[in-house]
Amino acid sequence: MGFAWTGKNVLVTGGASCIASTLVDTLIGRGVHIRAVDNLSSGSLANIKAHLNKQSFQFIEGDLKEGTVCRDAMKDIDIVFHLAADHGGRAYVDRCQSGPAANLLLDGVVFREAAKARVKKVVFASSGCVYPNQIQTDVNEKLYLKEEMVGPPYNADNMYGWAKLMGELTLKAYCKEFGLKGASCRYFIVYGPRAKEDLSIMAMIAKAFIRQDPFEVWGDGEQLRNWTYVQDIVDGTILAAEKIDDGTAINIGTTERLRVIDAVQMITEHFNYKPQIAKKLDMPIGPVNRIADNSLAAKLLGWKPQFTLKEGLKPTIDWYRINKKVEEVKKLIDSGGLLNPQTSRQDKEKISV
Repeated sequence: MGFAWTGKNVLVTGGASCIASTLVDTLIGRGVHIRAVDNLSSGSLANIKAHLNKQSFQFIEGDLKEGTVCRDAMKDIDIVFHLAADHGGRAYVDRCQSGPAANLLLDGVVFREAAKARVKKVVFASSGCVYPNQIQTDVNEKLYLKEEMVGPPYNADNMYGWAKLMGELTLKAYCKEFGLKGASCRYFIVYGPRAKEDLSIMAMIAKAFIRQDPFEVWGDGEQLRNWTYVQDIVDGTILAAEKIDDGTAINIGTTERLRVIDAVQMITEHFNYKPQIAKKLDMPIGPVNRIADNSLAAKLLGWKPQFTLKEGLKPTIDWYRINKKVEEVKKLIDSGGLLNPQTSRQDKEKISV
């Protein structure tokens, strides 16, 4: 007998963000009652506007690091999808360390209050940033990151990666010591409708949208990535909620081995132009070889991605064209918004994924 979602009471933290709002859309379609919490420092009510007047949906604007907010949010909840986090793209991971340090507090409060409220399960949004940077340095190596590569002696990608790693270990401890059920999903570079321009694919789309020429590429463009479409991320996350109880961490990502320059070419083709390429070698690039192995997700969840990057780009670009204005995107790029997305957010203590 399959997992029954109908009638479940679900809390989605960071609920007005790209991934979380897509999760909300999918779960409401399965008859779930949802409470979403977000402080709107990064998330947008526009992402959940279709649900705001539904009896099956409740929205709370608040900071989950405040114990009373989190405690109230947990009341009568069966399952928590914990997607709230202070986060950003590559420039953020490399250059902003105090922001992601706040995730240590946030995750601790969420797990503690979930256990106290006797929530049945917590599904935690982790990241490919938990993998050690030192094993991702050779673009010529055919490397696929397996879950067991994260272990003693631990290492991670800057404070953001360390906080996600500590979140995984904390949730696993709660599962072992307090009987809380849980799962951690290691996301690999999400893109799709509603995503923001501080993430790599969305930044490239923004540049192509204004027909930037020369087109600025961070690094030499040879770094390898596996971008994952938001609906695939959501589907894997839901399956993890259904099938994992012991806090196991699992990769949710494609196995495509694509260079940044390959993604640029795909995107500019969508916009029907061929710009010159300007390689910005002084910009943050992170590990040069970060590709997920998703065989454990296939084995434990029966999950595999439904979208290649080429397939996911069309709905993403279609959404971008409808929802964005050239002059506003040009202003964002010209002001350095892609380079330092945290400048306008640090004082807000953003908690949306």
